[in-house]
Amino acid sequence: MAKIDVPMPQMGESIAEGTLSKWLKKVGDPVKRDEPIFEISTDKVDAEIPAPAAGVLAEILVQEGQTVAVQTVVARLETDAAAQPSAVSPQAPPERSEGPSSRPAVSPQPAAASPQPSAVSPRPAAVSPQPSAISQKPAPPSPVPSPQSPAPSSLEERLRTKSSPLVRKIAAEHNLDITGIPGSGLAGRVTKNDVLSFLEAGPKSPAPSPQPPSPDGVRVVAGPVVEPWEGDRVEPWSRIRKLTADHMIMSRRVSAHVYSLIEVDYTRVAGVRGRQKAAYAERGVNLTFLAFIASAVARNLRKHPVVNACVMGESTIYRRDVNLGIAVALDWGLIVPVIRHADELNLLGTARAINDLAERARAKKLSPDEVQKGTFTITNPGVFGTLVGLPILNQPQAAILAVGAIVKRPAVVQAADGSDSIAIRTMGTLAMSFDHRIVDGADADRFLADLRKTLEEFPEDAG
Repeated sequence: MAKIDVPMPQMGESIAEGTLSKWLKKVGDPVKRDEPIFEISTDKVDAEIPAPAAGVLAEILVQEGQTVAVQTVVARLETDAAAQPSAVSPQAPPERSEGPSSRPAVSPQPAAASPQPSAVSPRPAAVSPQPSAISQKPAPPSPVPSPQSPAPSSLEERLRTKSSPLVRKIAAEHNLDITGIPGSGLAGRVTKNDVLSFLEAGPKSPAPSPQPPSPDGVRVVAGPVVEPWEGDRVEPWSRIRKLTADHMIMSRRVSAHVYSLIEVDYTRVAGVRGRQKAAYAERGVNLTFLAFIASAVARNLRKHPVVNACVMGESTIYRRDVNLGIAVALDWGLIVPVIRHADELNLLGTARAINDLAERARAKKLSPDEVQKGTFTITNPGVFGTLVGLPILNQPQAAILAVGAIVKRPAVVQAADGSDSIAIRTMGTLAMSFDHRIVDGADADRFLADLRKTLEEFPEDAG
């Protein structure tokens, strides 16, 4: 019998450590090659890690909740294999595109059962690393590279940078000098908990500028003192829930949120969908209303670049790429996978991408790259019957669109001769939150008007 090491995989170029959140197998259990054996959480994504070979789980070296450096051996398998396979790495799905684009899109998956993927107000997919259980004493602080410094190229160099990009981002939002914060992670790395604890205790040295107050006067780490009453059930927040709370409060504090709503007649879309749904199903794709909306949004973002932009200090970045984030509801939180170059996909490619990302998000099969670099987000509370939602911006994006419930109801219809009548139409509301620092009301309203026009005149041959 040969023993094979199972290492902590590196889930992205900038990821230097990961938290082993759950063992799916116990010592003595047989495992098949590529069968998931444990779950990990990084500051980018949660994922299931498959076994590198078939055999028996002989040793568990890292316990649930421990944070360790990438390539740390977390377990060993006993197998008859003579050669040890290469280190476990996340399997990127095969990519394919649909439509005129030559850029790759995500791979197809079986059709989803419901006409609209479950989605609500978006939350970030990233989760921050916890302090390592194998590091008992913080290491001496080490210098943090400046933005002009080249990216670390080895594990040791990455560890010496003391923090992940997420931690540096949180510190920058609060004007903190990260070199003055004691680190409790591997090799003295500053973790998210270190930064939040430092904020809660109050910095011992003045920050470069005072921290702006939160609009509601409360932060996640400094809320009111609340005690459970008799009979209450207390459930600690998951890591993704903690980051969700922090990200949403930060977004409300950073951006000037304004909302515009518009009513859309989806009757034509409903007709096209009804005529093409069976043909799409034969190709393994569930054609939803959300696919039509996402396709129309992608087309119009190119015409309205400020809605596809973001704020950088006192400048506006107009993104070249149109990358649509689609919020997906999960049992343990929410995640926003991204359709890259969505404006280059036709309706079939868009529908296929939504199906695929939603399925793999629920199965914890997304890679870190698939939840990053979004330029605009769509959330779909209407799938639960909500008539309209007013979502919080998914930072650093300048706008987010909420899709309300799509239902049949009476509406006034004007005939070609100008006469009016009452008819049953398929109607719904779209609500857009936007950052008034760079998007004016007229910008948002023109975008929504063009979006409505695209949907109400959707071409039959868009697929």
